[in-house]
Amino acid sequence: MEQPEPDAASDDAMDSFLEKFQSQPYRGGFHEDQWEEEFEKIPLFMKKAPSEIDPKENPDLACLQSIIFDEERPPEEQAKTYKDEGNDYFKEKDYKKAVISYTEGLKKKCADPDLNAVLYTNRAAAQYYLGNFRSALNDVTAARKLKPGHMKAIIRGALCHLELKHFAEAVNWCDEGLQIDAKEKKLLEMRSKADKLKRTEQRDLRKAKLKEKKEQNQKEALHWAIKARNIKLVSEAAGEDGGSASEGLGALFLDGLSSENPYGAKLSLDDQGRLNWPVLFLYPEYARSDFISAFHEDSRFIDHLMVMFGEVPSWDLEQKYCPDNLEVYFEDEDRAELYWVPPTSTLLQVLQHPRYFVKALTPAFLVCVRSSPFCKNYLWGRKVHQSK
Repeated sequence: MEQPEPDAASDDAMDSFLEKFQSQPYRGGFHEDQWEEEFEKIPLFMKKAPSEIDPKENPDLACLQSIIFDEERPPEEQAKTYKDEGNDYFKEKDYKKAVISYTEGLKKKCADPDLNAVLYTNRAAAQYYLGNFRSALNDVTAARKLKPGHMKAIIRGALCHLELKHFAEAVNWCDEGLQIDAKEKKLLEMRSKADKLKRTEQRDLRKAKLKEKKEQNQKEALHWAIKARNIKLVSEAAGEDGGSASEGLGALFLDGLSSENPYGAKLSLDDQGRLNWPVLFLYPEYARSDFISAFHEDSRFIDHLMVMFGEVPSWDLEQKYCPDNLEVYFEDEDRAELYWVPPTSTLLQVLQHPRYFVKALTPAFLVCVRSSPFCKNYLWGRKVHQSK
């Protein structure tokens, strides 16, 4: 068969093109001082693709992308492409973009369970490095539904449980993986760590329960000690509502009996079953106060006054706060009345007074200098009772 002879017009066109090519310099070549930058614009030589592709600025890259992500291709091919893209992002430690790529792959809903299992497992790895441990755990769980023996999914699931402090679950996942491969080093190491942490957690839980039980017993003992002594309690809430009766308030205070007050002390029972109270002394003349962290119920007021005022306090410039000159009162807030406390009275005797109500588990008393102008003025117009 004879070959057709070249068309004369074609020859003329080619000759014209060659003449023009030889006479005019080629303008599409690389510049010697900018060749690296210009290479970077060519998709084949790009070290890193731009995050957003503008078809006008990168027409070649946009064309390649449209080919790669052609929606007309089978779902399996598209899912694999997204998987590979996600893997590239993962290698670059760009875990957020990796998650997006794996997610796009899963959206293709391909019929290959192994590929979907890999997409879930890889996305779990990216989520793990982002600190999204629950999302990662959800992904490896989904992967195992598709492929129960997927070792990477099992290892990553155990890691997630460890991070979430689900130590028993981590041990279970490790055991399931070791049934598949009894020599898997990562699982053996993780199981040992998880088991140790699980035992520590269980031990701490037992200690916490014993401590809670002990504290509960102490609260109940304090509650019954107060009730047995006929001491009346009043809560802040009851005071605001206008009530002051403490009958039935025992349960209300049960949870707060072992808690410290703002001064760092709390009501307690000694070895003989006697109560020690945190007690507040107020000096209205100078807007001062003293706090006794453990006032034994059998101690007398005079005994504490002797200790507190054995030396003249710095704020007592007139040196008049001497134990023999002091008078102690407690206030009945409901009636706006004062009750004088004999210095030789014990704390228990005063707390058992019919009109004494312990507020916030901290008895409080007013202290004044007997017959001083301030004391007379402070007591003026108030009804003062003598305690019995």
